[in-house]
Amino acid sequence: MNLTGNKILITGGASGIGFAFTERFLQAGNDVIVCGRRESKLQEAKDRHPELITRVCDVSVELERIALLEWIKKEHPEVNVLVNNAGIQQRFAVLEADTVNDWSYYSKEISANIEGPFHLSMLFAPFFASKGEKAAILNVTSGLAFTPMAIAPIYSAAKAAMHSFTMSLRLQLADTEVEVIEIAPPAVNTDLGGAGIHTFGAPVDEFADGIFEGLKEGQEEIGYGTSAKALRMSRDEIDEAVKTIYSRVK
Repeated sequence: MNLTGNKILITGGASGIGFAFTERFLQAGNDVIVCGRRESKLQEAKDRHPELITRVCDVSVELERIALLEWIKKEHPEVNVLVNNAGIQQRFAVLEADTVNDWSYYSKEISANIEGPFHLSMLFAPFFASKGEKAAILNVTSGLAFTPMAIAPIYSAAKAAMHSFTMSLRLQLADTEVEVIEIAPPAVNTDLGGAGIHTFGAPVDEFADGIFEGLKEGQEEIGYGTSAKALRMSRDEIDEAVKTIYSRVK
């Protein structure tokens, strides 16, 4: 994709990985819109970068996703890049989960990590394709799409689904001007899943710089560190990696 001169919508773009992408896209000469659930976080991002456009939107809610597209069409029709970055991670033991009285706790992870990006991709793909101009959809998956972390089973499964969906989307849009790119982070030192959980992960700025090198090179699937290796693991290597990950975090 072209790394400059775009108008880019980033979900969850006010913190963590999303904010690192936001800053780099701004520095590269793009206009950037970020959306997220928390107005306070959006305001913090805008305080640091007043040129940002922000909108409160919970991508796990169907009506808010539709409203987001309609707002884009009306107020910012120049948008030509969607970055599906927003997501949540929950860790739990299946044998201890109260799925009788509190399934909503678990289902919100499915809504945020599967329904949200799937629906947004399907909403924006026709909008982008109809322009006949260069556009891109960037889906942020995870190294856990390939080597799942057993203590985060829904998150890992959702990212695996996102990987599969992205492959299908890329093939379906191959005859259009819409490029489909997958970004698969490893563990990155952000607050995903809770503060302090990923302090062992890659520094977020180093990770983001690595991803942008992959974008410059025109890669369609971009990993970093351990996730770059996970993208091409054999089944035997995957099985061993899954056991190792679980032994470290359970």
